[in-house]
Amino acid sequence: MSRKVQKIIKSLAALVDVKVSAPALTVNNARTFTAAPPPPPVAKYGGRYTVTMLPGDGIGPELMSNVKEVFRYAGIPVDFEEVYLSPVMDNEEDLYDAIVSIKRNGVAIKGNIETRENRPGVISRNVELRNELDLYAYVMHCKSFPGIHTRHEDVDIMIVRQNMEGEYAMLEHESVHGVVESLKVITRKNSERVARFAFELAKKEGRRKVTTVHKANIMKVSDGLFLEVCREVAKEYPEIKHEDMIIDNTCMQLVSRPQQFDVMIMTNLYGAIVANLTCGLVGGPGLLSGINYGTKYAVFEPGTRNHGRNLVGKNIANPIAMLNASVDLLEHLNLKHHSHLIRTAIDATVNIDHVHTPDLGGMASSSDVIQSVIKNIKEEEKRIDMSYA
Repeated sequence: MSRKVQKIIKSLAALVDVKVSAPALTVNNARTFTAAPPPPPVAKYGGRYTVTMLPGDGIGPELMSNVKEVFRYAGIPVDFEEVYLSPVMDNEEDLYDAIVSIKRNGVAIKGNIETRENRPGVISRNVELRNELDLYAYVMHCKSFPGIHTRHEDVDIMIVRQNMEGEYAMLEHESVHGVVESLKVITRKNSERVARFAFELAKKEGRRKVTTVHKANIMKVSDGLFLEVCREVAKEYPEIKHEDMIIDNTCMQLVSRPQQFDVMIMTNLYGAIVANLTCGLVGGPGLLSGINYGTKYAVFEPGTRNHGRNLVGKNIANPIAMLNASVDLLEHLNLKHHSHLIRTAIDATVNIDHVHTPDLGGMASSSDVIQSVIKNIKEEEKRIDMSYA
């Protein structure tokens, strides 16, 4: 029996109907939050944390260099264990090296990891990483930036995406020549824990409404189960309004009146679509970060999983999304002072100094943005020192 078949059998055997509870959530600031579990990384030596860094492909390595430069200037007590993944390797050795590193350190920051092989049996490396680490919930906070002019203002939406199932189960086969079947897997177990995660998030963040996004009018069994479970969980939170909306109508409502949404929960593919759409509402893919949560591990990355290969070496890629991911990482590690320094500096750079890269209609280079962030870190440190004087 092949290794791939064994993995599929193991995955299907684990899909049992059990009662689960979501991680308790701890509110931080207006843009992000952290979860109590996963626990703090075990790799902490002498007051410093070791974090797995997966630069990924495209502009990923450049953006990681930006993160390391800012961390060095701000004196962040974090050491990176870098693991490089090749998008063209025939085996999975480098991927499993990355998984072992994350399991050892408990936390990671990553760029987009490409899977260039396009043949039967090849699983997306991003998907396999999430499956192996049981990163069942993906969260992106889509909030307007005051310094960026867009069609819609006051957007403030928290998207919770089921991260391991649905169309991303990666179970496809050709029944007969010219006929391909793709299995959409929805389980009560994973639907319940991501639904509970979303409602706990809404409760702790003081949110008033959760919207379940689905296509149960057509996919009555698969999406029907997801919707049914969300409705069941919603009854345990009577203080939070619950509504549901079909995915196609959701997209129309988002581009016409996004302010009506508060917390949104959805399956994997819908989450990929809605997350990219909402990023576009507030300025594009270079701004927002996303967090992959599991019961033991957490992985931080830009909100949209784009490789940006056409921007490599041009010094114009927007580093803000990766910097925001690094701040989410620091908040997860409970490094409040350091996360505040960088978060405040990012806010000043984007919203006050208006140092914008071309994707935001500006003329600044990636280096200009990083130097502005460093300058604002220095100014914030001075302000903090004066407040204690």
